[in-house]
Amino acid sequence: MLPPRRQHALEPTRQCGYRYRLAATQPIPAARFLPWESLTAMDHDYRLRRLRFRAWHRGTREADLIVGGFADRYASGWTEAELCWFEALLDEQDVDVMGWALGSITAPETFAGPMLDAFKRLDYVVIGAR
Repeated sequence: MLPPRRQHALEPTRQCGYRYRLAATQPIPAARFLPWESLTAMDHDYRLRRLRFRAWHRGTREADLIVGGFADRYASGWTEAELCWFEALLDEQDVDVMGWALGSITAPETFAGPMLDAFKRLDYVVIGAR
């Protein structure tokens, strides 16, 4: 078992302004994660915002447009199972996800269903000049 994390305190120095030193008191409390089965409405909204952020920050602009546009268009009405499906999609590589959306790569059976059909339609991608 790991020792409890300690809070850091700033202490002035001559060379570089401040440096950190460990305070011997008040351990930092561990983060508490609730299982997704016991989500409240606020937790659901937080999870949805987090997923939208991840969808728009994939790493390539093309994947951002496809995955982020899909989240913006359909995420407001998703159930718990659909959120789990989308989280699994976000864990996949950009090249695979874009291939599934464009139809050049066959998607695994775990992703097959109405969500993937809606994802393949690509009617949610907004193309325009900025």
